Amino acid sequence: MDGYGVTVTFVDDCVMARLNWDALQHEGTTDVITFAYLEDGELFPGDTAVELVICADFAWREGAERDDSDFASELTLYMAHGFLHAAGEDDLDPASRKVMRRRESEVMDGLRKQFDFNTVFPGMR
Repeated sequence: MDGYGVTVTFVDDCVMARLNWDALQHEGTTDVITFAYLEDGELFPGDTAVELVICADFAWREGAERDDSDFASELTLYMAHGFLHAAGEDDLDPASRKVMRRRESEVMDGLRKQFDFNTVFPGMR
């Protein structure tokens, strides 16, 4: 197998809160956690290079609360956000957060032209 693998796992609030604490020492749930192993130098072809853990409960709440989104769009946004983190984007300060939001918009606009997110994630909830 040439190349590296990607793993995307969908979890609930309880699992995400536990992982958020175990991995980052942050309390509570969150939308997505990214584990990127690209710079470890220990990857072999076929190894997992990026792991995304996405909280479906978080996406459900956000999708229901926001007029400009829905569950499937939130899941897609969290995937885009996670992959941007894996590619080196950061959102820890206002300037980098602004860049991240712009990049998310660019990715989401491109994906919307190609996919109906509700078809990609049919009946997930």
